[in-house]
Amino acid sequence: MASQDARPLTSFTTLSFDVYATLIDWESGIYIALEPLNSRLSEDHPLKSNKRGLLGVFTRHEEILQVANPDMNYAELLGRVYAEVAKELGLALEPENAELELAAFGGSVGIWPAFPDSVEALNRLQKRYKLIVLSNVDGESFSRTLTGPLNGAHFDAVYTAQQIGTYKPDLRNFEYMVEHAEKDLDVKRDGFLHTAQALKHDHVPAHKSGLKCCWIERAGKDAAIGGRPEDFGDSLDLSFRFKTLGDMADAVEEAFANL
Repeated sequence: MASQDARPLTSFTTLSFDVYATLIDWESGIYIALEPLNSRLSEDHPLKSNKRGLLGVFTRHEEILQVANPDMNYAELLGRVYAEVAKELGLALEPENAELELAAFGGSVGIWPAFPDSVEALNRLQKRYKLIVLSNVDGESFSRTLTGPLNGAHFDAVYTAQQIGTYKPDLRNFEYMVEHAEKDLDVKRDGFLHTAQALKHDHVPAHKSGLKCCWIERAGKDAAIGGRPEDFGDSLDLSFRFKTLGDMADAVEEAFANL
């Protein structure tokens, strides 16, 4: 769905994507990876099998550590987040297993599942646009995602937090992408349509960077990450919004068919 004053979908040349929460089912991936902690909670613990609650604890610690350690490798950072979550839950990590447990959580990124429509929709969108990744992960984690859950998809450029040295929502991530895409792919700023689920980490900074945006409402207002539109007011530009990436691909095909 496009807002009344939105530019035509046919006027863009490039789609830049957040990956984890937009193409990859981040919430399910994290929740499954937190199972070793969840399984050790007592049955009367308020967060026992409480997906939204556990993800809320995770995202709070993740954001704190990303701000404090902007150049830390994401897999290592995830391990530290896991340790902080365990501490908040009152769970002690057994010394003989702690290192393996932290490493397993940090290494889980590459097996977080893709949304069912992601690969097929990306292949349809690639017929009309250049596709770029702007992700808060490290290169190795994304490579495993690309050869695993997103196998069959192709991107023209990939820019990670590891390359940039900061994590979204830092504006430097978006400026890095725009500057490098212009050099690497001859893409201009006004040709971008930034496509993402998370409002706080993607849409707000993308708007500040002068990019048009498309909101993929994977979890709608119930998302554990990213916030709600009413929380951000004029800080957002939701020129386009779709429930799924497949819905966006349908709209793109219709727009080009009607030229």
